[in-house]
Amino acid sequence: MLMDQSSRDDTLVGVGPPGATPAGAVSPQSSRDKRPKRSTGRNSMEAERRAISVRIRRAKPGDAEALTALADEVSSEPEGWLISTDGEWRSPADERRYLKALRRYPHAAVFVAEAEDGKLVARLSLARDTHPASSHVADLGLMVAKPNRGQGIGTALLDTAAGWARANGVRKLELHVFPWNEPAIKLYEKFGFEREGFRKGHYQRAGEDVDAILMAFRV
Repeated sequence: MLMDQSSRDDTLVGVGPPGATPAGAVSPQSSRDKRPKRSTGRNSMEAERRAISVRIRRAKPGDAEALTALADEVSSEPEGWLISTDGEWRSPADERRYLKALRRYPHAAVFVAEAEDGKLVARLSLARDTHPASSHVADLGLMVAKPNRGQGIGTALLDTAAGWARANGVRKLELHVFPWNEPAIKLYEKFGFEREGFRKGHYQRAGEDVDAILMAFRV
């Protein structure tokens, strides 16, 4: 069972075999009648055959190089999954400083999924809006290494996001996803995210304006 992160900072999660559940890719997804039940903070993959285990925990400054490598790996994929454009990401030094700063900043968090061999295979980023009128909303970013997609890791991290939101009084999680990122959209919609808007030309990639879908989950 995946516990709310208010009660503990790391959880061992069993997830299913490759292909058991579409786990999407990255961000950072219909009908109201068929909307899945909202997460209760339990690992929705608990009943699946447990082919692998990942430990979901808070990121620490020592993860900086591994997280930078993960971002570089995902951003190098030709599909262009990441909102960060043209492979631009923090340097390991900047990432380390950011993770250190999070220790003093309660309105944001980074979680990682760590495989049994110690490799970081996924990242979840959360940042609460600091404006008083929208402080009940937080932005979400998700990336999963290509070899580890389709294993339920994305779903487990979304459960973690819901637990963090509840513990911090956040009532709405928002994210942007590119229209061509169908695996991620499918993952988000299955979890309970809904499309709230279409942002035309909202990002730039290789000098061109590209669209983004705005999605949200009511906690």
